[in-house]
Amino acid sequence: MNKKLLIIPLIIIFAVLIILILPKPVTQTGFQSEVVADNLDIPWAMDFLPNNTMIFTQRGGNVSLLMDNGVENIGNINVTANGESGLLGIAVDPQFSQNRYVYLFYTSNNGNRVSRFVLNDQLQNETVLIDRIPSGSIHNGGRIKFGPDGKLYITTGDANNRTSAQDLNSLSGKILRINKDGTVPSDNPFNNFVYTYGNRDPQGLAWNPSNGILYESEHGDIQNDEINILISGGNYGWPNYQGNETAQGIQTPLYVYTDMTLAPSGIAFYNNKLYVAGLRGSQLREISLSNNGTSIIGQNALFTQLGRIRDAVVHDGYIYICTSNRDGRGIPQIGDDKIIRIKVN
Repeated sequence: MNKKLLIIPLIIIFAVLIILILPKPVTQTGFQSEVVADNLDIPWAMDFLPNNTMIFTQRGGNVSLLMDNGVENIGNINVTANGESGLLGIAVDPQFSQNRYVYLFYTSNNGNRVSRFVLNDQLQNETVLIDRIPSGSIHNGGRIKFGPDGKLYITTGDANNRTSAQDLNSLSGKILRINKDGTVPSDNPFNNFVYTYGNRDPQGLAWNPSNGILYESEHGDIQNDEINILISGGNYGWPNYQGNETAQGIQTPLYVYTDMTLAPSGIAFYNNKLYVAGLRGSQLREISLSNNGTSIIGQNALFTQLGRIRDAVVHDGYIYICTSNRDGRGIPQIGDDKIIRIKVN
């Protein structure tokens, strides 16, 4: 057989293989999107500096900046990375231009911790604000965000100790609220760090800027993932009640996923919609809200081709999401993990 004739099918086969292994384009009808960082090691949380530079964590301990020419590492935190633990949440101080403070939630050998750092060329001068938050290989919570009141809000999981979520003397299974210096705000409901309790594994916080409503995402037990509206002193039921179960004194979720496991993580509020990062659900969940933000009028599953999505944040007219396919529970794709920028048309 003519060798030239053999080359042609080999070229075709090679071309097909290249197409199959190349990263699939990030597409979604009605949205424009692009990958802005790839080959990351489990990015967990994102925030922005006043100069519009993204700062983000990777669960193994790296804190990085997303620059025009790539990713720049600005610190490596000594973390205990066991299962779901490690370096998790990040929050930039609202007065960063004056104090250059950045806050991190991470797992040390004594439990979960929230610390404040000073960012110059590198993170330095750690000040521990809360220490010995119960940690475990699962249910660490880990999201930290500044509210419109200037307080730092912290989500903590039950660390696989179910009953701790109802114990007001425990820091686990809660939403905590602290002053920037680590003290207890005078208007906290129980005269300690606890803002809400009965939370199983909350991983997302977002505020409605028009009315101050605080939304939270929370992992349920065997489905029953919840989207909640948080109120000061509220009891969200776990482990005695979850999902659509009701009881006197227990806050009712805004929505419960009973027919699927979304495993919701970070959430963002944009144009009267919530955008919820779904881990096991492998999607960015778009939730349309009523005008007053207290009920849901529609939902869509977006970007379902990316695998596990860990966080969603809004900045300067864009939604940013990060994948979590290298966290031991996903199937990594070419270039994982990624940060993706989305423009809503």
